[in-house]
Amino acid sequence: MDYRITATLGPGSAREEIWEAMVSAGADGFRLNTSHLSLGELRGWVGRVGKFISSFSPGLSLVLDLQGSKWRLGEFPPFTLEPGKKVTLKHARSTRLPGVLPVPHADFFRAAPFSGREIVLNDARAVLARETVGPGFVEARVVSGGEILPRKGVTYASCGFRAEEPGEKDRAIIEKTGGLPFVRYAVSYVKDAWEMSRYREVFGPSVFLIAKLERGEALADARGIALHAQELWLCRGDLGAELGLSGMARASCSFSAGVAGLPVPVMLAGQVLEHMVASPTPTRSEVCCIHDALAQGYGGVVLSDETAVGRHPVEACRTAALFRGGGSRGFGA
Repeated sequence: MDYRITATLGPGSAREEIWEAMVSAGADGFRLNTSHLSLGELRGWVGRVGKFISSFSPGLSLVLDLQGSKWRLGEFPPFTLEPGKKVTLKHARSTRLPGVLPVPHADFFRAAPFSGREIVLNDARAVLARETVGPGFVEARVVSGGEILPRKGVTYASCGFRAEEPGEKDRAIIEKTGGLPFVRYAVSYVKDAWEMSRYREVFGPSVFLIAKLERGEALADARGIALHAQELWLCRGDLGAELGLSGMARASCSFSAGVAGLPVPVMLAGQVLEHMVASPTPTRSEVCCIHDALAQGYGGVVLSDETAVGRHPVEACRTAALFRGGGSRGFGA
């Protein structure tokens, strides 16, 4: 089979020798999640990756993942969300107040009265139940918790209300990197074809644009979105946060049945080889999932935590490339 592998870079894959090994293992391109980087940090990453691409493999690309209309937490000292305890979400870029999570998006608070009571964070790894809504704040109780870190995603489990436009940071990234020939852009939380058309107007006709499908509305309008993008990504992490696990599974199954008929390539993203964040080998179900996705017509996979923060980024790329050329080598006895 001929398919592509995009590997996310991060602390677990920050050195050039690892990039070379990842490419040799099967990676066709890299990705940076710009939401976790300052503009200065991003400039450093892009400069280093650009030099690597020009010297080692000019055919590689670098996808810059833009925040789009996705909501993320601001800056705060990491702490543990304890089930049963109260937490306040406050309209702010940062805070050091205990038990307070800053959310620098005014539309998050405007959306509260029109949304479900459940608030999910970090791809639904933590769940809050909304209790009180006020001007610029939401009080909630922790349903399921754990450590929470800055800049993680936050959303309502049921919400169709948010500002559908490039933010200030996204526009700055576009301005500083738009002339680089190896750079592509992935737009998060695209809602529909109308929103994607606005991004196409901002970027112009020649820029390689990827639409990340993370909302039910986007799956329903995938064919229209594809008119304004060169590639689509099915991102199951945030889709699960939006629709719940069972809703995500049903929506993914229905969407995947029609992937082969879409006019642009579609990549599968979101915990593709999650087990390999800590383990040098995948689970059998992960290998089956990649095989089934390719058989359905997906054009490849996007690795996220597996290569960005995982312990085995090279092995993850090698595993993702398992079906190239009809390979069938197993893992262990």
